[in-house]
Amino acid sequence: MAQPSVAPELVLETETGTTVMIPGHDYHVGRDPLCDIVIDDDRVSWHHAVLKPEDGHWTIEDEHSTNGTYADGRRIRERDVGPGSVIRFGNPADGPRMTLTGRPAPAARRPERPSAVSMPAHTGTYRQPTTVRPLPSRTVRIGRATDNDLVIDDLVVSRRHAELRALADGTYEITDLGSHNGTYLNGSRVTSAPVGPGDIVGIGHSAFCLVGDQLQEYVDTGEVSLDVQDLAVSVDRGRKTLLDHVSFPVGEKCLLAVVGPSGAGKSTLLNALTGQRPAGHGTVLYDGRDLYRDYAELRQRIGLVPQDDILHAQLTVRKALSYAAELRFPQDTAKAERRARVDEVIRELGLEQRADQPVHSLSGGQRKRVSVALELLTKPSLLFLDEPTSGLDPGMDRSVMHMLRGLADDGRTVIVVTHSVLSLDVCDRLLVLAPGGKIAYYGPPEDALSFFGFEEWPEAFEAFERDTDRDWAGEYLASPFHGRYVSDASAQPQQPRSEPVVITAPPRPRSRGAQLGTLVRRYAAALSADRTFLIIMIALPFVMGAMARALAGGKLTQDTAMNALLILCVGAVLTGAANAVRELVKERVIYQRERAVGLSRSAYLMSKVIVLGVITVLQAVVLTLVALFGVDLNAPGGEGVLMPPLVEITVAVALLAFTAMMLGLLVSALVRKEEVTMPLLVLIAIVQVVFCGALLKLADTPGLEQLGWLVPARWALAAMAGTVGLARIVPDDLTKDPLFEHAVGTWLLDVGMLVVLSVLFGFLVSRMLRRHEPAVMRK
Repeated sequence: MAQPSVAPELVLETETGTTVMIPGHDYHVGRDPLCDIVIDDDRVSWHHAVLKPEDGHWTIEDEHSTNGTYADGRRIRERDVGPGSVIRFGNPADGPRMTLTGRPAPAARRPERPSAVSMPAHTGTYRQPTTVRPLPSRTVRIGRATDNDLVIDDLVVSRRHAELRALADGTYEITDLGSHNGTYLNGSRVTSAPVGPGDIVGIGHSAFCLVGDQLQEYVDTGEVSLDVQDLAVSVDRGRKTLLDHVSFPVGEKCLLAVVGPSGAGKSTLLNALTGQRPAGHGTVLYDGRDLYRDYAELRQRIGLVPQDDILHAQLTVRKALSYAAELRFPQDTAKAERRARVDEVIRELGLEQRADQPVHSLSGGQRKRVSVALELLTKPSLLFLDEPTSGLDPGMDRSVMHMLRGLADDGRTVIVVTHSVLSLDVCDRLLVLAPGGKIAYYGPPEDALSFFGFEEWPEAFEAFERDTDRDWAGEYLASPFHGRYVSDASAQPQQPRSEPVVITAPPRPRSRGAQLGTLVRRYAAALSADRTFLIIMIALPFVMGAMARALAGGKLTQDTAMNALLILCVGAVLTGAANAVRELVKERVIYQRERAVGLSRSAYLMSKVIVLGVITVLQAVVLTLVALFGVDLNAPGGEGVLMPPLVEITVAVALLAFTAMMLGLLVSALVRKEEVTMPLLVLIAIVQVVFCGALLKLADTPGLEQLGWLVPARWALAAMAGTVGLARIVPDDLTKDPLFEHAVGTWLLDVGMLVVLSVLFGFLVSRMLRRHEPAVMRK
């Protein structure tokens, strides 16, 4: 049986540009930005016509357009076309014109034109190079600084980023020059590697290819496609399916909304598409490139705005964005460069009038704009948003969605996971997920309800919950919508994944030391702007110190000594723990997002320890001086163990407060909600009082003695008791504790254990922080 002949390749020319028509793909014409040939003219319908390859030729078919399709002055329904055909849309005389010509044969020995995507010959996705240069005969330095041989105007690129070296044997080698964001060869980070024809060298948003005697550069300007192929996610060893073989294409400059009932897999899909938690099966293609395989390079082109704000509410908009820019851009980026980029995104999001206002004073919609502005700093091509309109009134809901519509129109692909159906009409595509992670619908939003047979969205969501036996995915798969908007809408071939996903942590744009400096300044600025925190921070040591002084009187005696030292312990514990117990849980969303883009866990934790530690130690000093300055401490011979008695007690109280602060950070890292921290703070204080040794006999009491080793107040009270010789002042069974001895070794053991507990709590905090990080960052 004779095989059908293949339609020839044609060149389609319109006023806006040229498209090479390749057999095996239908080309849709219309005003829809997702059409293959977009004609922005009011006389052209949203979906006007389609060009189809058939047996050896091409056919144009009108798709029931309002104003018609014309050839030779006559309106047509369907017609064969070929080289020389001229088609007009909307009006036979002056409607937008389309001309078809034959594609010239390639010149002899001309190398295949490369692409910014993988396997261009298979995908048919060719992109014109942004710039073309002759291949260098010497070493070419690449970077952001103007004195480089090849200058890349991109803030994620280091000033002197890499070198393309011409070797003596005529080959080339790419060498990274210690850049902060890395140099990539075919998606993998390299320090030095040979480069051959067809290889893709990635630096920032630019890709370089060696083609014949040319060096071609492709700049990712944001107009990229995303193809989701057969994604599946299951848990409990496959017993529970979260995503069930989901496939759909997302075109350039597309705004896609993802909706569905709770438990339909929306968050799972979002994590899979952003690489936070890669899918166990299937492929995600970023403009034809395997996102998971090339994730090391492509991750910086993905922006993610979580449901909760990723901002410090006490800072002004400009300061919040400035600190974020400092953390995300390379260390060699000048302050003026960062400031210019911050001002640019402020203008783009219409925040000029709000730039110097604290974030907490903004409306919900304005805060969401600031979160989006933060992600736009690095110019991502793909922007994902999780519930951006959650908690907003209908007016703000629509305002945010129109903002996202504008971002997509400006040249980005925007994907929104949402529960709101108020503004779906501004989206280009709608993905509806049914329970079990199956596609119930993918296509234009305006056709969704009629496809399901309902008039209102609440009816559809009720049906998802009620009609559990209905095969939502099967109905969509059998519908013409699936063919038009899924199977026939993508030019990318299926690329099944045979190897497990291995995603490495991102490079740090700045060193740990530089990140630490920025984090310390940002955290100090946020705390100093929090008036409630400042008032409590200043008042607490004075109040607790005054209580201790009232109990101590003018001299520590048998009646006052134990109570005064106990109140000092309670004050130090409350001061330290209260400072820290909310600090990690309230910033969890911020930490997770910043960690995903290269924030050092140790730098983040140390910034908390340094700032809170300084505050806590100062409070402890004030607490001790208010309580005991001028009081006769009644120490043996008026001397402490190693230092003056008041100094030793101050050291013990400061170490106890610091250790309690570390314990507070541990609690903050453990809990899931900020609301539970205050009850736990009370519990911490009670445990310290009961097991410090002032109320119960712990020495030589099995179980209690060992439990007391983990209680910081136990060691602090022992150190203070040793300093004043408490067993001499208050002779009873409690004060016969060996840890209360007025001896150098005992006192050093007491304060040394406070240091050990601080280090232990710090280690546990680091491990707990790891639990809340994106899967790709857990190392």
